[in-house]
Amino acid sequence: MIFVTVGTTHFAFDRLLKAVEELDTDEEIVAQCGSSTVRPRNATCVELMDYGEVAAHMERARIVVSHAGVGSILTATLAGKRPLVVARRARLGEAVDDHQLELADALHELGSVTHVRSLDELAESVRHSDTTAFTLAADTSLSRAVAEITQSALLGADHVCQSTR
Repeated sequence: MIFVTVGTTHFAFDRLLKAVEELDTDEEIVAQCGSSTVRPRNATCVELMDYGEVAAHMERARIVVSHAGVGSILTATLAGKRPLVVARRARLGEAVDDHQLELADALHELGSVTHVRSLDELAESVRHSDTTAFTLAADTSLSRAVAEITQSALLGADHVCQSTR
């Protein structure tokens, strides 16, 4: 299964979802589409999910495709996935600034994510995605600490999701 998330911001991310619709695959696609207007015909689309649902889908997924939001990246990493990330762009009205671009570039350099810089490359990235389990850190105490902090911060996502509707 391919899991796609655009996050919970009020900014649409139609550009990513249009690219998902163009994927030529028989694999199941589940997409958390947020406030975007595009609903890929080849995917099961859900507007919003709580943190537990997102984490469960990421754990079950073979591939995670995500906006380059820190919460989504950490959740995918904690699920043992190296996500394919697409940065929202301010000039396209997808974010207030290009912080996602900076984060995606930095984490790509570290090998923590695969930054899909052009959506023309998404299909190829999905086809050649490394499905090898990814470990956040060799030190399990660090992994546990990051997991606890992330889960504590994101458990309030239900409130955030409902306030962005």
